[in-house]
Amino acid sequence: MIFPKIETERLFLRILTIEDAEAVAEHFSDIEVSCFVDIGPDESAEDIITFHMNDTGCRWGVFLKEKPIKLIGTCGYHCWLQNQKEPEAEIGFDLSKDFWGKGYMKEALAPVIAFGFNVMGLSIISAFINEENIRSKKFIMKLGFLCTGEIKDTQYKYTLNKTKSDLRKENTTTQ
Repeated sequence: MIFPKIETERLFLRILTIEDAEAVAEHFSDIEVSCFVDIGPDESAEDIITFHMNDTGCRWGVFLKEKPIKLIGTCGYHCWLQNQKEPEAEIGFDLSKDFWGKGYMKEALAPVIAFGFNVMGLSIISAFINEENIRSKKFIMKLGFLCTGEIKDTQYKYTLNKTKSDLRKENTTTQ
């Protein structure tokens, strides 16, 4: 599948490439950004990008339109289970702390979720959130995700069902 560039009012999202390795390394070097992300201590930025390039999903870099060379976060899908009755993928996201609380991730995820439902054909989008990551738990629930109670390691599973989500109707520009 070809994953598009996405534009919103303030943001530009594009699939990460190896050329983004330096920016990805800088982004994840902040412990407040990376502490709840499932990145191993020995993984390089190249490893992270390559994983998503080879996985069944994708990873977009999130950039401000006003500063298109500055990576402020990432988001995307992995573990895309296409060949089942209700296709499902896991969504992941992270944002540089200077941009927390300003609505950027909601702005980025709304079209990403709509793309998942409308183009990828997902019935369910899941997110695994660390029990200590209060900000992400509150955020994902504001998007309409519900906690299933299922635990994997120290992470709770949250799901968003296509039939119950208003985000499937998101109207943004994709290329």
